[in-house]
Amino acid sequence: MAKTKAAGPLCKVNGEAFKKMIIAAAAVIDDRKEEINSLNVFPVPDGDTGTNMSLTLSNAASELKKLGEVSLERAANVTSDAMLRGARGNSGVITSLLFRGVSKALKGKEAADGAAFAEALFEGSATAYKAVMKPAEGTILTVSRVAGDHAVKYARREPNVDKLLEFVLSKAEKALEETTEQNPVLKKAGVVDAGAYGYVLILQAMYDSLSGNDSVIERFIATPKTEFTVESADFSVFDTEEITFSYCTELMIKRQDKRRSPEKLRNFLGGIGDCVVVVDNDELIKVHVHTDAPDKAIGEGLKYGSLINVKIENMREQHEKKISEGEAPKKRVIAPPEKPFGFVAVAAGEGICETFRDLGADALVEGGQTMNPSTEDILCAIDATPAETVFVLPNNKNIILAAQQAAPLSEKKVVVLESRTVPQGITAMLTFDPESEAEINAENMTEAMGAVTTGQITYAARNSDFDGKKIKEGEYLALCDGKLVCSGPKFGAVAKKLAAKMCKKATGFITVFSGEGSSDELNGIITEAFAQAAPGTEINCIPGGQPVYSYIISAE
Repeated sequence: MAKTKAAGPLCKVNGEAFKKMIIAAAAVIDDRKEEINSLNVFPVPDGDTGTNMSLTLSNAASELKKLGEVSLERAANVTSDAMLRGARGNSGVITSLLFRGVSKALKGKEAADGAAFAEALFEGSATAYKAVMKPAEGTILTVSRVAGDHAVKYARREPNVDKLLEFVLSKAEKALEETTEQNPVLKKAGVVDAGAYGYVLILQAMYDSLSGNDSVIERFIATPKTEFTVESADFSVFDTEEITFSYCTELMIKRQDKRRSPEKLRNFLGGIGDCVVVVDNDELIKVHVHTDAPDKAIGEGLKYGSLINVKIENMREQHEKKISEGEAPKKRVIAPPEKPFGFVAVAAGEGICETFRDLGADALVEGGQTMNPSTEDILCAIDATPAETVFVLPNNKNIILAAQQAAPLSEKKVVVLESRTVPQGITAMLTFDPESEAEINAENMTEAMGAVTTGQITYAARNSDFDGKKIKEGEYLALCDGKLVCSGPKFGAVAKKLAAKMCKKATGFITVFSGEGSSDELNGIITEAFAQAAPGTEINCIPGGQPVYSYIISAE
């Protein structure tokens, strides 16, 4: 990437410099978001990594612009809090976690020299890694780890922050190039990872800003184009999997023995479980861990003080992540509980939203494949739900992490069900039993979601060669549970292949939600295709009104 030569060595970063660096990063990602989005191996029109990173960073930039002269600690805290609340999609959540770690490392500092800033980059990577259960190589996490490791080593001999960032950027660029070989999907497409590419652009923007190139802040457009050749591709990086431990355990501890380091508590919990969150201030420690030994977690917590609150939930099928707590939004409205259970569902399209309302959803968050809601959007919906326990249905794999990020921020008991599709979310609500306990419902709803097959028909946003198949822009695309079934110019042929893939002997119910690009003629064609594939099966066609996908089909 092109480097901007600094006028002279800059030994430290203060609050004003950090503020400008973040605003510059937001500007660059905003300008380059479509370029990041274009890293789309799969040509469905939903490559939104750049959009989500841009919205997350822009939320921080907006808050920082409101500040006058500010300390480094304050600037880092505002950045962390704003990114947490504005985080959208997996890429946005990971970006917010990277800067959450930076904020933790810069606590109490008026300025940071090379060693302190290196430690902040290292802590950013460590914080993000803790939030992802099984991080894959060849992603933004990989590049951030490489950057952090090299930063710490280089800082031992170089105190100047600008020289440190220049060195780290060169290592991050090399790590970015290597993502192509680290992930099979990227290797097939011959492209780098989208999130990792965005992270390198962030580092470049921060370096340029620190080196005196502030025009990007004034214009809110990108710095000169990268030397990397970016070809069209897409990659869904973060696949979620079942957690290992059974009990989601949360503690609120009133600190009494302040000599005990919360870091030791964190390390202890890490030895008996995963998904560990330990957030502390001078008075309280908030703990979250997935473990098979909640009694041990409670016993260790008692060494730090008295327990104000304890929650233990059996969530074997729930892939919960957490982390990164900042200051809560100042104008949150928390509805008092009027009933034991409530539901928050993420959905798009009036027909689909109406279906969730009819099934009992208390709050709907507008969003989906191309409109990932923020952590704060989900948190506000949780708070507004008048129930003791709130079940959250993300209904999209790219929204699950943001929902899990919101869960520990609420004062309510929150259960995030990992619904990856709208049909899974609907099935979960149909399975709900108001007479059962929360953990029993969570288990039953999760099991029911696993029995649903989801089909989708959309169009190819660009020419692509995916998994050995030539796909032309504008062709119909059929997907089954997120995997490509076929593509082609004739809707009828695509619909028949999808129906044959989805329907089994045991299929008893089929629901077709029509959306953007559908028509009465196409409704008839797809209904007939499924009727032939599953004779005698009940088929309902409902106007869903969803964007992007002309048809979303549920088979049970």
